[in-house]
Amino acid sequence: MKTNKEDGLFIKDGIHYLIPFILITTCFALWGFANDVTTPMVKAFSKIFRMSVTEGAMVPVAFYLGYFVMAFPAALFIQRYSFKLGVLIGLGLYAVGALLFFPAKLTGLFFPFLLAYFIMTCGLSFLETSCNPYIYCMGSSETATRRLNLAQAFNPVGVLAGSYVAMQYVQARMDPTDSKTRALLDEQQFELIKAHDLDILIQPYVYIGAFILVLLLLIWLTRMPKISGMGSQKPLRQTLKELVNVPNYREGVIAQFFYIGAQVMCWTFIIQYGTHVFVNEGMDERAAEILSQQYNIVALVLFTVFRFICTYFLKYIAPGRLLTVLAVIGGCAILGTILFTDVNGMYCLVLVSACMSLMFPTIYGIALRGVGDANVKVASAGLIMSILGGSVFPPLQAAIIDLKWSVLGLPATNVSFIVPLICFAVVAWYGHRAYMRHEVFHEV
Repeated sequence: MKTNKEDGLFIKDGIHYLIPFILITTCFALWGFANDVTTPMVKAFSKIFRMSVTEGAMVPVAFYLGYFVMAFPAALFIQRYSFKLGVLIGLGLYAVGALLFFPAKLTGLFFPFLLAYFIMTCGLSFLETSCNPYIYCMGSSETATRRLNLAQAFNPVGVLAGSYVAMQYVQARMDPTDSKTRALLDEQQFELIKAHDLDILIQPYVYIGAFILVLLLLIWLTRMPKISGMGSQKPLRQTLKELVNVPNYREGVIAQFFYIGAQVMCWTFIIQYGTHVFVNEGMDERAAEILSQQYNIVALVLFTVFRFICTYFLKYIAPGRLLTVLAVIGGCAILGTILFTDVNGMYCLVLVSACMSLMFPTIYGIALRGVGDANVKVASAGLIMSILGGSVFPPLQAAIIDLKWSVLGLPATNVSFIVPLICFAVVAWYGHRAYMRHEVFHEV
């Protein structure tokens, strides 16, 4: 009875965990920052290295591949050791990847940057696998949901900060020479501009890498809940077999794969889309890129606001039904993005972010329904692996842009959004099946 009185939002077994909570919650903002400071870099790298859109799309390929590769190793590591050690490993890899941008800049080559991104996101995979259950342990089980929601609220803060830094401290400070002019420069002029732009581009990563090292030291020195990985001793093969036999989970991994692809495409190629629209309206390329990023920030603000609005709707609408509605509206907005060739298309593309706001956690929650407590850790790792969609789909869309396919007079940039349209169709399919399975047939 004494423990029940003492336990609270940040108290467990009489021990106060407010400071550990603050330190771990900082990680939620940090991986949001990493994702959205990187999104505009596809366009930036394409200009700096005089590459095609497809070659520039190797940035999200390397970035999201780290999530895929490290998800299961991270889950198994945490299961064997502890959440705290998982967080420290994640922060260490994140810092190393970010700081590698400096030697990558010295080489003047594109590949070392891809390696840095990959190492960085191996760390993010460790962090995302560790931090959510760790936050859960920092107080009573009765307040766990409130604690998790509070921590997750800081992820959009990092997202917005990353997007703002990309616009204000990278895009706005790069050399204003446009892509067509850069293609005509001689080697000496090109190298001078490239060196200048790389100096600008690496700064956010180097600074955040230094900050992460400080945070790592603070977490290492801070007393944390001594909780192990809470995993099952069941053989991995048996766990995977059981998970594959759960329709919600099996189809949920597929839906999450397509959703992440749609999210990355909409937030990455809004720069290309907006630049095409605004240049056609008479704006120079650099100004068009900055204005497009401003639209992207508006989209992220909508994403953040509608996460709370859609969470409220979940009180009255079944998760599967709400997911279907959001996917259908998002698909209609994508159709507008394809069919409009002026600023109305940008408005539609911004609206898509409002529809995406609750998709990841809703798919995540539906997919884990019925997997069993003993299988949750491995099931969660499988859903994190589905982030690979962010590596697979952007190059497909970039290839359509580079091929300059025009359909019914629509420019290739518009036509390329057929790829995220297909992704939203898959998400709507999953939401409908989950709703019918759970609400109509009352199955798991």
